[in-house]
Amino acid sequence: MESEFANDIIQDGVKVALMIASPMLIGALLIGILISIFQAVTQINEQTLTFIPKILIIAGALIIFAPWMTDVLTNYTKDIIINIPKVVLNR
Repeated sequence: MESEFANDIIQDGVKVALMIASPMLIGALLIGILISIFQAVTQINEQTLTFIPKILIIAGALIIFAPWMTDVLTNYTKDIIINIPKVVLNR
C-alpha cells in the first residue's frame, strides 16, 4: 500500500510539473521555431537573436497563466496535506 501511495504522489507530482511548465515551454518552442525560420530565410546567423523574444514570451506566459498555475499547485499541495493521515496510519 505504501509503495502504491508513493508512486501515486510521484506520478501526480510529475504531471503537475509538466502541466505548469508546458505553457512556457510551448511558447519558447514556437518562438524559437519562428525565429529559426526567419534566420534561415534571411541568412542571419546570430545566435543571440532568440534570447530576448524567448524571455518575453516566457514572462508573458508566466503573467497570463499565473492564476491557473497557482490553482494547480494549491490543489496538489492540498491533496498531499489531506492524505498525510493515510500515510501515518498505514505505517
